[in-house]
Parts: sequence; structure tokens; C-alpha cells
Amino acid sequence: MGVERQQGSGKQQDFFDEALKASLGHDVTGKGGTGAGTIEERQSPTAWAEPLALTRYVMEEVASSANLNQAYKRVKANKGAPGVDGMTVPDLRDWIAGNRERLIASLLDGTYRPSTVRGLKFPNPAGKVRQLGIPTAVDRLVQQAILQVLDPVLDPTFSASSFGFRPGRGAHDALRQARDYVRDGYAIVVDLDLEKFFDRVNHDIVMARLARHIADPRLLVIIRRFLQAGMLSGGVHVERQEDPARRPSLAADR
Repeated sequence: MGVERQQGSGKQQDFFDEALKASLGHDVTGKGGTGAGTIEERQSPTAWAEPLALTRYVMEEVASSANLNQAYKRVKANKGAPGVDGMTVPDLRDWIAGNRERLIASLLDGTYRPSTVRGLKFPNPAGKVRQLGIPTAVDRLVQQAILQVLDPVLDPTFSASSFGFRPGRGAHDALRQARDYVRDGYAIVVDLDLEKFFDRVNHDIVMARLARHIADPRLLVIIRRFLQAGMLSGGVHVERQEDPARRPSLAADR
């Protein structure tokens, strides 16, 4: 999938290697009939079918030892508060040491289930309260591993005018683009903020869009579980999903 792998050194380089080998040594079959024991079937007799065949085995890339090692380094560097289970990022290494075989197996067979997100509110500079959702350290590891594989596939399909949360792009790039527009004679600026977008976005539309590029049912199922993971706020479990009756239909996306 073209993911750039950054090899570590010493024990950290082999953090997930033995667990991955053990999982690949068994006939792990996921939802939709794609399993770790069928990697050899990636080879396609026709060139036109090869890209589709590769997208059916994305979980093998996600669960690779190099990708998981790199994801662990990123999560460790980003630090962050613990989720609902109270596990801190420094605790993650010991958890992996005792659970890596089970983690990799659950990724390869599509049974991995994210935990509830920890809700946290804090005031923003505008004087309003912003709601944050903090995943567990393990979920952040899995999310990062998935991101590293999907970024090279999806980022080239995004708008050239999009600067948020993209590799090699940021707010300063958007400001430079705006400056160029001013120099070109444009005089009107429109500022849009989609409030609670991730709470209200139609999950069916998101998954339909993603399925245009990724055909591995195991990965699609796990991503949908992340979308549907509830939030624990004030000791109460809250569903982070808009009423389906208020959402646009999938037909409107066609």
C-alpha cells in the first residue's frame, strides 16, 4: 500500500514481529472470507484486477509489525490523556507485551472492537465549551496504524483547497493560499464551521465513500465500529450519532 516504514532499533524494532508471525501461521479468517492464510491469493492473472485485489488485503498491511511499531512510536510521542480504562501511554508498552498476539489476531480476523470514548469538556478561546473524545491508548494505537495505511491511498483524492489534518499541510499553507487569492483580486472571504460534524455525519455515506477505495471488509467493519463507539460523559454512556430521520439519505450522495 506504499506505506513508508520507519524501522526502529533493538527490541523495539521486533516489538510485534513474533506475534505477527504466530497469527499468520494460523488460518485466521475474517468477515467476508478474507483471512491471513490466503495472502498468496493476492496475485492476479490480469493487470486490471491487481489494484482491487490489493485493497482486499489492507488488514495485513495494518497489522504488519513495521506498521504497528511505527504506530506505537507515534502514539508514544504524542502522549495524551488516558481513556475510559485509565491506561496511560507509558503503560501501553507493557500491555502490548502481554496482549500483542491477541491484538494482531483480532485485527486480522476483523473482530477488534474499540472501547467507549472518554468525554472531556474544556473552554475554548471563544468562551464556549468544546467537547473532546479521548480514545483509549490501545484504540489510539490501532487508529494510528490504520491512518498510516489509508493516508497514501486517500489523501491524493482530497481537494487541493483542503489544508486541515493532512500530511505536509496546515493553517499557514491556507493563509498563504488566501494571500494569493487577495493578490489575484478576490475580495470576499467565506468562513464556514461545520459544528459537531463528526457527531452528525451520515455513517452510511462515509462508509460508502471509503468502500470506493478499500475493499477489505475486515477494515471497513472496524472503522464503522470506531464511528459508532459511544462516549462516556459524566458517568453516562452517550451515543454520538444523529437521529437517522434528520440525516440526508444515501441517495443524495449519488
